[in-house]
Amino acid sequence: MEPSVAPPLQVGQRHTVTITDIAFGGEGVARIGSFVVFVPFVITGEEVEIEMTEVKRSFSRAKPIRILKRSPERVEPLCPYYGDCGGCQYEHISYPLQLEIKRKQIHELFKRIGGFHDDIIQPVVPCPEPYHYRNRIMIRSQWNKLKQGLEIGFLRHDNRLVVDIKECKISEPEINEKLQHVRAHPPYKGGIKVTIRKFPKNYHVPKESFFQNNFFLLPKLVEGVRDAVRSGGAKHLIDVYCGVGFFALECADLVDRYIGVELDAQAIRSARLNAENQQKTNGEFMEGRAEEMLPALLQKFSAEQTAVLVDPPRTGIPADSLRQLATVRPMQLLYVSCHPATLARDIGVLVTDGPYELRRVTPYDMFPQTQHVECIADLRLKQTAGSSQ
Repeated sequence: MEPSVAPPLQVGQRHTVTITDIAFGGEGVARIGSFVVFVPFVITGEEVEIEMTEVKRSFSRAKPIRILKRSPERVEPLCPYYGDCGGCQYEHISYPLQLEIKRKQIHELFKRIGGFHDDIIQPVVPCPEPYHYRNRIMIRSQWNKLKQGLEIGFLRHDNRLVVDIKECKISEPEINEKLQHVRAHPPYKGGIKVTIRKFPKNYHVPKESFFQNNFFLLPKLVEGVRDAVRSGGAKHLIDVYCGVGFFALECADLVDRYIGVELDAQAIRSARLNAENQQKTNGEFMEGRAEEMLPALLQKFSAEQTAVLVDPPRTGIPADSLRQLATVRPMQLLYVSCHPATLARDIGVLVTDGPYELRRVTPYDMFPQTQHVECIADLRLKQTAGSSQ
């Protein structure tokens, strides 16, 4: 075999390319010969003058210099920091096209990882507020030697420097008001992270515990979970990575009993308080590591009458837990995820060599203007597996 030859590309070179796709992560895809180039802030079909910023053996990255052929779906970003700040990737794209891009990316992931058909992936449920929706942000402080002052804002999209931000266009007005307060009373030095958040009205949430960051689309997400639980017909619900008990409590009236498990001790205390305040006492919340507690939880209820809901971190479900689920075979698995790649990976394990079939994946645009998207996957036992029980 002949040794591979490095492409004749160098950092700083300029080229004209046509964007052929938008990759998972938000960058446009182009080719120089057979060599792949990733370019941010572009749209499929655009002709762009680019400047090479990074050259690897199998791919490169570039920044757009000029849009030579403009897509009709290109719009003017509302945010003056867009293109510098790393928080958003899609503000230059019309909102309907953003939704189409996300659905296409999810479909391609599931097709590549599990060979799933296109009709498994439902249309993306849009957010009624494509801007001004975030109820939580984390801002950073960084000392700028040149101006002899602090930069307070978000990391740049292309390095670890902080972009000074006076307003975040995708955050709720109340969040921006709190941002102004932080700017008026800045941290005493660089390297400090400050979390700004707005808490839900009907749930007690500790300051550092997780809660969904988009109140506007949250009712639709809940509706999707409830519809899946209702159609599955389970009598028992196990909510893994339950946080402050949100999904368990929102579905408590649909089942005879529920159990939630969560490592965050403060979140579990809040979950118990939320259950008491909402008078949803047909269940319990347990503190502990989900991976360690799952075997015992799966023994509490009969598998043929139990639905398991998982809402794990972005890293997905550990392999041991996937094996436990495949062995015990609860009648229904509901997988809520903000990372389609790990979602597709885990579902591939449960379906390809496991006892489940994937009924549908419904994406929810909980993060407009960004590459991120939330999904609910509904898995049921295969008929052959179910009939053997």
